[in-house]
Amino acid sequence: MIDPIQDLPPAPDLNIGALSALFRYTTNSYKFVFFLALLDLLKRHRFDAERPYTYDELIVEMLVIAWYPHTFFKLSFGVADQLANKLDALELESGESERLLTPGRSALRERIRTSDLRHAASLMNFVPYRLVRPFIEPWLKDVDTGTWSFESACPSIVNAHFETDRLLYRFDSDTTRQCRAVIVHPAWAAYLERHIAIIEGWTAWHWLHYMQRRNPTTPALANKLFPPAKREALTRQTKYWRGILEATDPPLTCIYSGEPLTAASFALDHYLPWSFVAHDQLWNLIPTPRDVNSAKSNRLPSSDYFQGFVTLQHRGLLIARQTLGEARFGKAVEGYLADLHLPSLDALLDIDQLRTAYERSISPLLTLAQPTKAKVATICFSF
Repeated sequence: MIDPIQDLPPAPDLNIGALSALFRYTTNSYKFVFFLALLDLLKRHRFDAERPYTYDELIVEMLVIAWYPHTFFKLSFGVADQLANKLDALELESGESERLLTPGRSALRERIRTSDLRHAASLMNFVPYRLVRPFIEPWLKDVDTGTWSFESACPSIVNAHFETDRLLYRFDSDTTRQCRAVIVHPAWAAYLERHIAIIEGWTAWHWLHYMQRRNPTTPALANKLFPPAKREALTRQTKYWRGILEATDPPLTCIYSGEPLTAASFALDHYLPWSFVAHDQLWNLIPTPRDVNSAKSNRLPSSDYFQGFVTLQHRGLLIARQTLGEARFGKAVEGYLADLHLPSLDALLDIDQLRTAYERSISPLLTLAQPTKAKVATICFSF
């Protein structure tokens, strides 16, 4: 692994070594989420170093950041981590999730800000002090660094050395119980503004590695920590299936309802919900009537539909090969070959090999998804 200090841009007048050590000792996710929250606030306020960044608004930003991986993917933040509990205590309605998933997260931020956040105040008990510890190591020789003793001593030490030693931030009081905000050093505000993309990427990289250790069996974890700026349109995938449906007579039928599928009106269903796999690969997409797609929503399909799913995919592949031509077909099915680990187009077009490949790939994912069924409950249609 690359030494993290080498990833950070140098600055002769700042302690980059201390910054690189922010996440050296982590037992929960608070440091990552707190620092990301501070970076978000700095960006939104144009890196204003005169402005205090209050604990209240840092709590809101921390919950905003944790909301997506918790709500959509039920990721673990750690055994003792309380972020998930704090979010659950907000009692956001399940139907709000899609509406709150907006660019900039402004709707989510406002929804959390106007909630009762008294239960979340404990998030500030330790992390503002523990995060800045690498900057004050030289003055901790005679300080008890155990729980509460360190937190009690930290603000006065930080504030005493803030200007002369250019610490990352100071507190608005020397007394821990009276601290309500942090104030970023102007030199650090300028550094973070100049290198914000690198600093955010570096922080996200550390958080990803932390979360991978807590969620070792979760697929595509890197896509589940931050919401996409915008969900990709399924233009290419829709064109693929529309071409197939236009070329079939008699028509293909929906695996869930048995209704005939028409090229004029259909929706694409993520067989394994997008909220679990976080991708739009063709091998996981099938056409359904629009009302069936809406009814299935974000839930797992019953295993009863697996054979129908594989059969529909296989028939689609056979038709696509005839209608697209060899070059275009090869390009269209690259994801099938790579993700289902099939060695050739001939293997892809063989129903038995295709079924085996799907069983090998989807069965473990369905097993992993079961703990998240509070969000993606198994669905079985009856028509």
